[in-house]
Amino acid sequence: MAAVRIAFVWFGVRKTLTPEQKSQAADTFGAAGEYVSAAKKLLDTSHPSFKLVTSTRGRILNYWRGLSLPYPEPGIRLIRQDDVAAFNVQMTTLQAELTEAVAELDRRYDDLKQAARRRLGSLYNVTDYPDSLVDLFGVSWDFPAFDPPSYLRQVSPELYEQESRRIRARFEEAVQLAEQAFTEEFSKVVAHLTERLAGQEDGKPKVFRDSAVENLREFFERFRHLNVRSSDELDRLVEQSQQIIRGVEPQQLRDNQPLRQQIATQLSSVQSVLDGMLVDRPRRNILRRAK
Repeated sequence: MAAVRIAFVWFGVRKTLTPEQKSQAADTFGAAGEYVSAAKKLLDTSHPSFKLVTSTRGRILNYWRGLSLPYPEPGIRLIRQDDVAAFNVQMTTLQAELTEAVAELDRRYDDLKQAARRRLGSLYNVTDYPDSLVDLFGVSWDFPAFDPPSYLRQVSPELYEQESRRIRARFEEAVQLAEQAFTEEFSKVVAHLTERLAGQEDGKPKVFRDSAVENLREFFERFRHLNVRSSDELDRLVEQSQQIIRGVEPQQLRDNQPLRQQIATQLSSVQSVLDGMLVDRPRRNILRRAK
C-alpha cells in the first residue's frame, strides 16, 4: 500500500456578521450581542453552476474513498501501489472537470453577486467578493512517504527504530480501521437488500431497484481489491453472501416470490452476525487497543 492525500482550495460562501451587525440582530430578540452567533450567505449555493462545482468535488471524494482504505491521520488514506498510476490519471481528469465547472461558475459570478445584493440588503458588502473565483476552487493530491528519514539510521539508530515502530503501529491501526469500515459498509448493504426483499407495503412485497443487488456486488469487488487482512469471520461472511446471490438477477427476485423469501432469510442470518460484530468491536475500542 501507499499513502495518498488530497487537498481542496475552496472559497467560503458564509461569513460571520460584524459585531455591530450581530448586536443589531440580537436587539430584535432582546438578546445580548455577545451571546448571538450569526453569519450571512454570500452566494446562492443552489444555483446550477455552483451545484456543478460542489457535485464535482463530491465525485472526487467518492473516487478517492472508493479506491482507498482509511488511515489514522486526517486527510490521508491508503491505496494499492498498482492503483497509483490509474488514480493519478483519473484525478487529473477530475481536476480538469472541476476547473471547467469553476470557469462556468465564474461566468455566472456577476449574476450571483447581483442576486446576493438583492437578498442581503444592507448586509451586502462588495469587499466580501473577490474579483474572480477562478483560483479560489481547486484540488491537489500527493503521495506522502511513510518511511523514517534514512539519515536517522546514521545519526540515531535508536530514534530510527523508534520511528519505524511508530509507523508499523500506524499501519496495524489502519488494518483494524479497514476491517471496521468494511464491516460497517457490508452491514449497510446487506441490511438494505434484506429489508427490500423481506419487507411489505400495503400487503405487497416492497419494490426494490437493481442497485440494491448491484451495491452488494460492488462491495464484493472492493473488498477483494482492497482487503489487506480482515478477520476470518468477515472473510467467511463475505464468501457466504457471495454464494447466496451468485447467479441471482434482480428480475428473478421480483418474479419468484419463494426465491425472494429464501434469499431474504439467508441474508438475515448474515446480518445478525454482522450486527454482533459491530457491537463487539466498536471503533473506539479498536483505537484504544491500537494505542
